Amino acid sequence: MKYAYYPGCASQTITKEYDSTTKKVCKILGIELLEMTDANCCGAGLITDYNYELSITLNARIFAIAEKMGLDIMTICSTCLMIMSRANKELKEFPKLLKKVNKTLEKAGLHYSGNVKVTHFLWTLSQDYGLDKLKAMVKKPLKDMKIAPYYGCHILRPSNALGFDDPEKPVSLERLIETLGGDAMPNEGKTRCCGFQIVLVTQETAVDMIGNRLKEAKDAGGKCMVSPCPLCHINLDSYQREAEKKTHQKFEMPVFHLSQIVGLALGMSIDELELGRHLVSPENAITTVVGD
Repeated sequence: MKYAYYPGCASQTITKEYDSTTKKVCKILGIELLEMTDANCCGAGLITDYNYELSITLNARIFAIAEKMGLDIMTICSTCLMIMSRANKELKEFPKLLKKVNKTLEKAGLHYSGNVKVTHFLWTLSQDYGLDKLKAMVKKPLKDMKIAPYYGCHILRPSNALGFDDPEKPVSLERLIETLGGDAMPNEGKTRCCGFQIVLVTQETAVDMIGNRLKEAKDAGGKCMVSPCPLCHINLDSYQREAEKKTHQKFEMPVFHLSQIVGLALGMSIDELELGRHLVSPENAITTVVGD
């Protein structure tokens, strides 16, 4: 198994531990990740609102690089997944658009034929690698870990461009948690927005949303959360103390990256998982695993 690896901007700067642990996990599992060293930012949806053609062209450039490598793209960022999947769908559905974009790409010596697929690490594990195969690799089952899955928005919507999981009733994270030996704690907020897109515009509203997501996870019996999205992780981890002040309650809800719970079950150490980079300590949530 081999992919053109696209970690996205956040996982190369703010949540570096997500990027590094994904690489370590994939090495253990035998999934080869080839860096897309010349790839650009997908635009995170911001450019789309101001210059649609530029946004499509930037994403087509990413696809052209992967196509030149002869590989499909795997990302660990839900926002990158959504933006690239939408752009790829439109390029494949509208030949005139693809032709116009390729005229621009030719100036950089690139061409996109529409043959690249975009996937997420969660999908790779669930579908391409397979949960049965992953279960056979587990060395330390996540026994007694009550993990609240948190999908967020962008790994599920728009479903016509993604289509991997039911946007209203997704199950892939729950199945993955159970495969690793943990207890999945489904909650009402698992598909609701964390407020990342508005945190710099109206932080007060975003903190309200963060508090709601944490409360929903806790009320469902979750002792920790796992998210496949680095941007959701930033909000739920970094602003958790602000949410506690506003709601007058303690959540103490560690938020794991997807690769970290997989790595934990594969027997990786706390240092290898870089859990020290989290603002909310995950120590209490993993005692049943590391204590063996």
